[in-house]
Amino acid sequence: MEEMEEDPLEQIEDDNHNCRAEGVSVFSPAQVCVDSDSSSDTCESDSSATSAANSAALLLNPTSKFLLNAMTAEEYRTVYWPKLERAIEHLLTQSPMDHISISYEQIYSHVYKCVCQQHSELLYNDLMWKITSHLKQVSSELQASPPEHLIENFNLALTQYTAALHCIVPVFIYMNKFYIETKLNRDLRDDLMKLFSDHVAEKHVSTLLPLLKKAHSMPFQVKPSTMESVVKGLYALRPDWVPLAPALFSRFIPQIEPPALESQLPYYAAQDKRLQMELSQNGFSRGDQSRKRASEES
Repeated sequence: MEEMEEDPLEQIEDDNHNCRAEGVSVFSPAQVCVDSDSSSDTCESDSSATSAANSAALLLNPTSKFLLNAMTAEEYRTVYWPKLERAIEHLLTQSPMDHISISYEQIYSHVYKCVCQQHSELLYNDLMWKITSHLKQVSSELQASPPEHLIENFNLALTQYTAALHCIVPVFIYMNKFYIETKLNRDLRDDLMKLFSDHVAEKHVSTLLPLLKKAHSMPFQVKPSTMESVVKGLYALRPDWVPLAPALFSRFIPQIEPPALESQLPYYAAQDKRLQMELSQNGFSRGDQSRKRASEES
């Protein structure tokens, strides 16, 4: 058994403050041993513990002891997955103002044992099913949303989901490292963001983009921060959506369009003039330009 040089859990420390903000209790994990050659789904105690005294101490350690007990598929299905499912549901549905008490240590311990006991595939499939079911419900709720509220509601859904992933991805880090990355050649966060893209964003993008373009042409109809969040969120999910509304995306994402050509300068000048006219028609004055020039000259 080759001892890992760095505990993967050190990677989650940057996310701990996010989990605390969501009402999740955080723990400092003990060092663990994983068989790096098998990628694996098995865990053993330190091979240096050869004496009887060390063996006895190992058996008294609760973490090491439960790893020695095989977990059946039935036990996984009836004992471990229900607990994980409830925790995932809490993380997916709580709002930033909620303070739901969830044991970060318990979630991580259950995931760790399931991976060690060779139930990684079951766990991954159940996690994807659970989150897919949740996102289908989110999509249905957005479908029922009035058009004037769709941009705001979509932003809330994306923001809440992203916040949930700040806790879900770290506690599933062992499954990610020793199953998804190794056997599927993918990354858990990428897979979960793709679920949102497939089951939520893609279902509403054809309605969202016209609403976003309309809102952009009428300043402050939608809060600028919300507009920016939604447009950048759509771009992060699917950059290939840019051609559907290039002018809109270019307003919020720098250097998304190719460099301007000299031959296009009249077009840009006309576009700028049109924008100024629209602002003027909506009650936005350019101010007293003569006073500004007088001030500059003095």
